[in-house]
Amino acid sequence: MSDTPIPAPLTGDELTSDSTPVAYEVADGVAYVTLNRPEYRNAQNSVMTYSLDAAFVRAVDDAAVKVIVLRANGKHFSAGHDIGTPERDFHVRYPNTASLYWDHTDRSGGDQRLAREIEVYVGMCRRWREIPKPVIAQVHGACIAGGLMLAWICDFIVASDDAFFSDPVARMGIPGVEYFAHAFVLGPRRAKELLFTGKRFTAEQAERWGMVNHVVPRAELQSTVDGIAAQIVEMPQLGLALCKKAVNICEDQMGLRTAMDSVFGWHHFAHSANAESAGDSLGGMDAKSMKASAGGDS
Repeated sequence: MSDTPIPAPLTGDELTSDSTPVAYEVADGVAYVTLNRPEYRNAQNSVMTYSLDAAFVRAVDDAAVKVIVLRANGKHFSAGHDIGTPERDFHVRYPNTASLYWDHTDRSGGDQRLAREIEVYVGMCRRWREIPKPVIAQVHGACIAGGLMLAWICDFIVASDDAFFSDPVARMGIPGVEYFAHAFVLGPRRAKELLFTGKRFTAEQAERWGMVNHVVPRAELQSTVDGIAAQIVEMPQLGLALCKKAVNICEDQMGLRTAMDSVFGWHHFAHSANAESAGDSLGGMDAKSMKASAGGDS
């Protein structure tokens, strides 16, 4: 357990652009929610997760906000879940927001992992997918593993031409990240290829496969997102909410939610199998080895 002090999750009113793990600002009916751990490639610890939730709540509660943009400071959108920074806070208690489940910090083994991941991974992503306002992911640089989860809960994705994506967790012996939407956003054969190989795919490929809506030069990313958001702002808020609900219902009827529940069970079987055979639920992999195996940059 790290000796580094872990800050409490922030409320929506406390989010600023300087030193908080998530920044928040509003302009012209658009709430800009910005991941702000650039020194760690925006790896998602729990402080970031709960601060992100606070920012989304603030945006939903503000009647003047019509659209939410999820973006990131630094070189990369997100390197995924925090599995190795000095501020990793796996053993810190935060009151559950997304699930009615017991605290993970006084549990052990598979019980602990399941309790935490029900809340901060699957639970939070499902909660955010149901935000009644349109959410646009503005992606640049790396969008890896848990970064995909953040992008996939958004209603659509606009990526810069330097963006790249991957879910390499099969290297840990685990069948993909917890919010398992792979077959739905990529199609089954692309999903298998990318999971089996762990290889990166580019923004252009993601657009061609239907995962990304638009790919633009990095210098035009912000202005492109702003232009799309400005068009949505002109639409009636209730109509937007109902359109979003309608499409999400169709996706769930196609099996997204039940498939995710099933795969989440296999995900935790893999964690437990790793722990039983090697004493490590991540199969001996850490942030450094995962980065090296993927040929990642900083």
